[in-house]
Amino acid sequence: MGKSLFRYLPSVDTIKARVDDQSLPESLLTLASRRVMEDLREELLGADQCPYPLEEGKIAGDVVERLVNLQLSKLLSPSLVPVINATGVVVHTNLGRAPLGASIWKRMEEIATRYSNLEYDLEEGSRGSRFTHLERIMTLLTGAEGCVVVNNNAAAVLLVLTAFARGRDVVIPRNELIEIGGSFRLPEIMAQGGARMREVGTTNKVHLKDFEGAIGEDTGLIMKAHWSNYTIEGFTHEVPRSELVALARRSQIPFYEDLGSGLLEDLQLAGLTGEDRVQQVVGEGVDLVSFSGDKMLGGPQAGIVLGRKELVDRLKKHPLTRALRPDKLTLAGLEATAVSYLAGNSRDEIPVMGALFAPSVELAARAEALREMLSRIPGVTASTTPCTSRVGGGSLPSAMLPSMGVTVKVEGLSEVDLERTLRKGSLPILVRSHQGAVLLDVRTLLKGDAAAIAAAVSESSIDSRENRTV
Repeated sequence: MGKSLFRYLPSVDTIKARVDDQSLPESLLTLASRRVMEDLREELLGADQCPYPLEEGKIAGDVVERLVNLQLSKLLSPSLVPVINATGVVVHTNLGRAPLGASIWKRMEEIATRYSNLEYDLEEGSRGSRFTHLERIMTLLTGAEGCVVVNNNAAAVLLVLTAFARGRDVVIPRNELIEIGGSFRLPEIMAQGGARMREVGTTNKVHLKDFEGAIGEDTGLIMKAHWSNYTIEGFTHEVPRSELVALARRSQIPFYEDLGSGLLEDLQLAGLTGEDRVQQVVGEGVDLVSFSGDKMLGGPQAGIVLGRKELVDRLKKHPLTRALRPDKLTLAGLEATAVSYLAGNSRDEIPVMGALFAPSVELAARAEALREMLSRIPGVTASTTPCTSRVGGGSLPSAMLPSMGVTVKVEGLSEVDLERTLRKGSLPILVRSHQGAVLLDVRTLLKGDAAAIAAAVSESSIDSRENRTV
């Protein structure tokens, strides 16, 4: 039939008249009505007959009204929504990386809803700097002399390269020319900063003599970059940081390290090794180090640069800093995050740290509690099972953390169907698969998540039973 069914379509004005909501802009009603019309045209074009009831030769008004209201709901509903992370990946890049703690968010809310001394010196009664708020805490935490903040670590890398190596050489190991998620490629960032890449060594072995042979009059920086999401094992060699620090001193060239994740806690206490802490890097004499605020640090997204005062001051005065600087909410969140570390409360107040250091007995208890909740739902089978979590966020790419999970099966639903149902719910739940069942890793569940999961699984079970009845 195709286009011949178009005669059943109402006009856009008729559609708008059915939903004449005076509280909404006419332009929005027009947009929703036109989209409904486009959807109906497409549907009718592939149909043999009109699938909707008719009134006076047109698609019934109540059908049109429902479709417009659904379209308005889509247009007015945010696409960025909270989700439940049951994957066991603690710093999940695709799920917003680090969730903020309640006390940190409260501090951000206080600053957001009032005027603040963002760039005002209350002691002197004159203009101040937005960078002093975090600098005072981070210098205490790490021993660095100065601190500057930009909007993410990619921006921090770009700023350092531009400020110290524009038109000059950057000596960097060949095996550290990283590419991470979102197509961040270090060689391209160097090119954007106007720096010339001088790669040294091989993909598996780099020696001090490689650095020494590459340094010349045009060298602006010696650089190291965190491997982030890969490892190199076997017949390998890296130059110890202490030797590069000594070389930089002899050559009077700044040594910069892109540390990536910004770890402040000792993860060996959580059974993880291989990730250097910021304090350690600063203490070994690196001139500048940068890292993310929203990975292992557990705060809002930012790029933090620490280092020698005279070098950090150059970054603060660089014109690019103005374009890359963060807003007051980011600075408030970072300061509150840093204060949690300074006060020794990071494991209680920063969700990432709480997840990484969660004791096995606590994980087992949480898994059992979730299993009991799910097992009470008709048609649902749930059991606890050991599983493994990942750190995520470009840190310790091969490390595994022993964890506990709950496998879930719903009668009448395949594993794929249940995963899709949970993912597409009003509060999306992201899960893993395990031996034909959905697996929920409790390490990454936050307060209130268990009850929300039980409600979603219960709803899916009810829908499954109703569908089988029909």
